[in-house]
Amino acid sequence: MNARLLYVMDPMCSWCWGFAPVFDALAAQAQKAGMALHLVAGGLRPGSAQALDGSTRDYILRHWRAVAERTGQAFRFEDALPDGFVYDTEPASRALVAVRSLAPDKVWPLVWAIQQAFYVEGRDVTRPALLVELAEAVGVPRSAFAAAFDSPAQRAATQADFERVQNLGIAGFPTLLAERNGQLALLTNGYQPLDALAPLLGRWLERRARG
Repeated sequence: MNARLLYVMDPMCSWCWGFAPVFDALAAQAQKAGMALHLVAGGLRPGSAQALDGSTRDYILRHWRAVAERTGQAFRFEDALPDGFVYDTEPASRALVAVRSLAPDKVWPLVWAIQQAFYVEGRDVTRPALLVELAEAVGVPRSAFAAAFDSPAQRAATQADFERVQNLGIAGFPTLLAERNGQLALLTNGYQPLDALAPLLGRWLERRARG
């Protein structure tokens, strides 16, 4: 019986960064039970073209502070989201989709690398040159990644992920879905701590084991 844990997320979603340690633990729980992991690019702000204005920047940073307070994850607030920053999440999402096609086991290290670069180091992860650098750092050959990242096929695959998420009616991230033989079960839509989700996943795994 085919079973997967689907993680619907955006690498530039602050609650997804806050959820990172929870997901890591749940992923280990799922893999121990023989479940595969699959990333779905959610599309937080894909295709944004306008630089952030002051009020939008303040609004986003308030969210970041709320995430930091609730989850304990590190954020760099000094000089965050500088003047002229365009908060377009499509390139970082496409980087993940491209690596998913090239080396699926490298997707998860790349998620972490992009999140770390953006939230902790204050780097501009909308820049293709930085995404190439991060992909190479997690073990994806530079030339292969660059070719996939720029390809029409991976642009289309990224858009297909966004459309799938919309068709499922998912409006917030992080979202976790357990999939068995094509049937989906919602584990969470939005941040929840590990002590709430680990038992939930455990019960789903027990039902699956009973057939």
